[in-house]
Formats: sequence, structure tokens, C-alpha cells
Amino acid sequence: MTSFGESHGRHVGVVIDGCPANVELDFLHINAELKRRRPGQNDLVSTRNEIDDFEITSGVVANITTGAPICILINNKDTRPVDYENLTTVFRPSHADYTYQKKYGIRDVAGGGRSSARITAGWVAAGAIAKQILKTKFKIEIKAYVKQIGQVICPPIAHFSTDIMEKSMVRCPHEETSSEMVLAIEEAKKNGDSLGGIIHCSINNCPIGVGEPVFNKLNAQLAFAMLSINAAKGFEIGGGFDMASKKGSEVNDEWTNENGKIITKTNYSGGIQGGISNGMPIEFRVAFKPTSTIAINQNTVNLEGKNVELKAKGRHDACVVPRAVPIVEAMAALVLVDNLLCIR
Repeated sequence: MTSFGESHGRHVGVVIDGCPANVELDFLHINAELKRRRPGQNDLVSTRNEIDDFEITSGVVANITTGAPICILINNKDTRPVDYENLTTVFRPSHADYTYQKKYGIRDVAGGGRSSARITAGWVAAGAIAKQILKTKFKIEIKAYVKQIGQVICPPIAHFSTDIMEKSMVRCPHEETSSEMVLAIEEAKKNGDSLGGIIHCSINNCPIGVGEPVFNKLNAQLAFAMLSINAAKGFEIGGGFDMASKKGSEVNDEWTNENGKIITKTNYSGGIQGGISNGMPIEFRVAFKPTSTIAINQNTVNLEGKNVELKAKGRHDACVVPRAVPIVEAMAALVLVDNLLCIR
């Protein structure tokens, strides 16, 4: 997948290479995935009103892939570059403004340009195609939900309905926790502040043997993909960091033969051992930092290196986590489809 476009440019999109021919695409599914990520979907997120309709300009004939590169365009319609004029000479704390300026000697101030999560719209479109291949060809299902926002943590959930989860404004399938998360975001938004959180993702029906044993471990590929998402700051799989304080006898996944099928009694490994899928559900979590653009006075520096004070303006999410759920799913799908199309 090659990504292109900027936050307030004419459009964003992707070019997909290597998609096999004769895959029938469900355009309604692609559209539905984009709607899950789009801004303006409820009162908790950015008020930027992008419809996120897409156009496929190559590689598809009558909804069937041809094997040629697939180009997907998503127009930017509700752009307001003027909102960012006050950022032309200053750098937002914890944002990519400073690093982009120092690396390239120039930056797109409007919405952060390439550093904006706006460009992930194309990733979600590509991920929707990958999901269709995984589901029809390999029976693989990928589902993620919001595990935590700020100090509000969802209790463990073994199974959940996607329909119920999507009815939640924060994409948390636990009703009571969902309500608490909504209140937490509303409070942060009212105060001009922001919150971070954690997304839990499950991959079911992944066959045994996906991934390479050394530098292309499946867990390493997933971590690489997840930490490529804007605002992602942490990745853990299976028992994750909690395993550091455990004994081997507490977290070793014992094998057992259950009705002729070899499985593990527990899943602290998160479905991957030695970098290779073991047939159990792949379970991982991604931590996202609070949105860096906030409406509170902060100390920073300007282009001349002088200390200044900044109060950011514009339309921004008080918490990016709910809209990141389809992005996490999309990136997981892209990692898996790359592996499975290569080895089978």
C-alpha cells in the first residue's frame, strides 16, 4: 500500500499493489468502513464534515479486481486552512510540527499535512479490501473495540457483538463503561483538554504458520503496523507487560488435545509463538496518547527559537481512540493479507 495526500489537500488515498485478480469487491463494505473512521460522526469527535465517499480509478472492472494496481481516491471537501494560520511560525507541543520542520526544512501547516490522521482514510479503504479477501478466502475475522479511555477501563470481554459495539459513541461494547467513557471525553472537551486510551484487537481463525521466525515475526509486523498509526505510543500482545511480573508457571500456555484439535489452555502468547501464529486467537492492544492539539495555553517555541505561548484553534478530536478502531483493524488486515497471499 502506497499512501498519498495531505490533511487539507485536494484528496487523500492509496495505491494497492499485489491484490490478486478476480476478487469481487463489496463497495458498500468499503464505504461502511470509511464511515466508521470519518470525522463529524457524533458530538465527541472533530466537527470537520467529510463524507469520505471514495473513487476507484484503476485496477477494478465491474467491481472485480484485475490484478493491476488499485488506486483509491477520497476527496477532501470540508477544508479550512485558515484555521492553522496561527501555527505558521510556532510548533505545537508533542506534535510533528517541529520534527517535520527540522527534517525537511518545510512543512504543511494546514492540519499537519502528512502528519495528520486524515491520511488514514486511505488505509481504511485498503484495509476494507484486505478484510474481504481474508473473510472470503481464509474465513479470518478481525474485531477491535475501545478497552480504555483516560482512567475508564472496560472489564474483560471474551465475545462481543459488532452491532452492539458500533451503537456505542466510543466503540466500547460494555454499556456501562461506554457511558462513563462518553462522560470523560465530554469533560475533557469542555475543559479544552484531551484524553488517550487503549484499543483491544482480536484476530480469529488465523491458520497456524503465519509469520517468519526472525526479523519478520508476525507480532513484529503487527507492532510495526500499529505504531505507524498516528498517536499510537504502545503495543502489547497476549499477556503483554503484565507477564514481566509473572512466573513461567503462571503464564506458560499448556497444550492440550480437545476433541482432536491441538489448542492451548490459556492464551498468554496472544496467538503467536516464535513469531509464528499457533492457531489460537491473536490478541493485542494498542495505546494511544492524548490528542496534542488542545485549547489550553501551552508553552512552546517559534521558528526563531524564542519562547512563546500557544492556544491552538481549529477542529480537533478530544480523544482519537474511538475513530482509531477501524484503523487498527485495517492495518491488522493488511499485515495478514500480505503474509497469507505470499505463503499460499
